[in-house]
Amino acid sequence: MITVIGTGTGAPLAPDALAALAGATLVTGAARHLAAAEAAAELPPGAKQLVLGPLAPALDAIAEHHGRGGRAVVLASGDPGFFGIVRALAERFGPQELDVRPGTASVAVAFARLGLPWDDALVVSAHGRDLRTAANVCRAHPKTAVLTGPGAGPAELGAELARRAPERVLVVASALGDPERERLVRVTPAEAAAREWDAVSVIVCLDEEKALSPLRTVAGGRATPDRWALDESAFAHRDSMITKAEVRALALARIGPRLGDLVWDIGAGSGSVAVECARFGAAAVAVEKTAEGCEHVRANAVAHGVDVKVVHGAAPTVLSDLADPDAVFIGGGGRELPAIVTACARRARRSVVVALAALDRVPAVRAALAGAGLETDGVLLQSSRLAPLPGDVTRLAATNPVFLLWGDRPAPVSVVEGAVQ
Repeated sequence: MITVIGTGTGAPLAPDALAALAGATLVTGAARHLAAAEAAAELPPGAKQLVLGPLAPALDAIAEHHGRGGRAVVLASGDPGFFGIVRALAERFGPQELDVRPGTASVAVAFARLGLPWDDALVVSAHGRDLRTAANVCRAHPKTAVLTGPGAGPAELGAELARRAPERVLVVASALGDPERERLVRVTPAEAAAREWDAVSVIVCLDEEKALSPLRTVAGGRATPDRWALDESAFAHRDSMITKAEVRALALARIGPRLGDLVWDIGAGSGSVAVECARFGAAAVAVEKTAEGCEHVRANAVAHGVDVKVVHGAAPTVLSDLADPDAVFIGGGGRELPAIVTACARRARRSVVVALAALDRVPAVRAALAGAGLETDGVLLQSSRLAPLPGDVTRLAATNPVFLLWGDRPAPVSVVEGAVQ
């Protein structure tokens, strides 16, 4: 049996954890964990101590020791089952070989210090992962905790948010549980980017106006919407300048908005697509050239309780200041449409979806998508809605046909043992 003990957030080790340490023949953990354990418990003289560095050699050492019948103890921060080493140990040795003694998660401690509940918070790890995912989650959600790592700390996250979500507040929690070194520093993203940091435990990113949500039944961020492709009446718009629900339904299916994504809505109009993407958890940017349209987007975002960044300006000119998107919806563009599609298709990580009513623009849009290396497809959508007539009868009222074209970034080719898969 491999014993995994969570420590490092201030609480003393429980008697059973001290007993496990006293009987260990191998103790593995970060240098600070080993030092704390040595001070708190009298380790057996023959116990080997292994400072945890790269994970693979440490797992090999634990496997060799475990195979000889030794008693291995692994020390980790907080709750080692929460973005911690339990996953790697369970994959290598099987859950049945682990005896996990969790401590308090650093995220729980950080929110406790702030006096805030965290059942409505999203937690995202940037340790060894793409920081843009954490930044997009922070942009889309009012309460997020970010677990940091080398190259993904307060300065880097602050730099990502300073231009994209400057109104957010970052609370940088350092050395949680250390009575002498623990600090909670409240800064703007720009201030975080301009400082040097060390011993950071967790970053809490807040929209302070929404720091307290209503009573919840399910923990975590905003639930997946129970309905989408909402009726046009759910959005403020001008002169029917809105993507119709039937078109929006297929567009959302092709965009595939999800938590951690960044989606552009170009020629947003009412911002209905941006709002719906934000309801799925994506960070959304609505680009609209008219001031009236921008106001409609803002009003619709507020009405549906989501965050949408509004950019007032004309594409493709204003796109250079935006972070690269995962997916793009283009619902307007006029004569500039081919240039807009080209600019978006070159930068989109996953897909570009274009809605247009003019038949003569279809070839140019398809060429722009294909020219950027996307795999293209499309459909002509024609629908008729039920409409009442006098005498309690119903007729079919045809809506305007719309072309929906899309381009998807080809999946990378993987090579396994010399064979192309």
